[in-house]
Amino acid sequence: MLRFKTVLWLAAGVAAIAGVTQGVLAAPTADENAIRAQTTSWLKAYNAADAAAVAGQYADDAILLPPGAPAVRGRPAILAFFSKDVAESKAAGVVFNINPKTDVGVSGNMGWESGSYTVTVKGAVVEAGKFLSVSRKKDGKWQYIRDTWNADAPPAPSAPPTPPATPPAAKK
Repeated sequence: MLRFKTVLWLAAGVAAIAGVTQGVLAAPTADENAIRAQTTSWLKAYNAADAAAVAGQYADDAILLPPGAPAVRGRPAILAFFSKDVAESKAAGVVFNINPKTDVGVSGNMGWESGSYTVTVKGAVVEAGKFLSVSRKKDGKWQYIRDTWNADAPPAPSAPPTPPATPPAAKK
């Protein structure tokens, strides 16, 4: 009896390890690869200052959630946002980099990707942060429906408030 229990526990342990290993080593699905490819396309378009190609990665009803700014709703507004943003980045010599080791998940026609990024100017890192994008598959194509990112460092402190003007001395 003791030997049977030992064998049973050993078999259960091997099955558990095999299940964990299979989940860790499982090859990415076609949808997971497509979501990662979407991010690669976004990155290339951003660094090429191609705002139309960047905005084309978003669904018509997408919401962009940039740091330190109000939400940007809908593809036309997202195009306007990125038109300004990529032009300013290109003028400043900014290069956006995404760590290729991202986490991706898919459930039906919904998917997400999260990871880290750096921003460089002349090869020097000026910002490091993380991002989270949620995508929806429609007509065989993945498009962002929510997209947000933020820096790891706290924002720069704001300038100290200007002291109020001294009121003129009262006349007697």
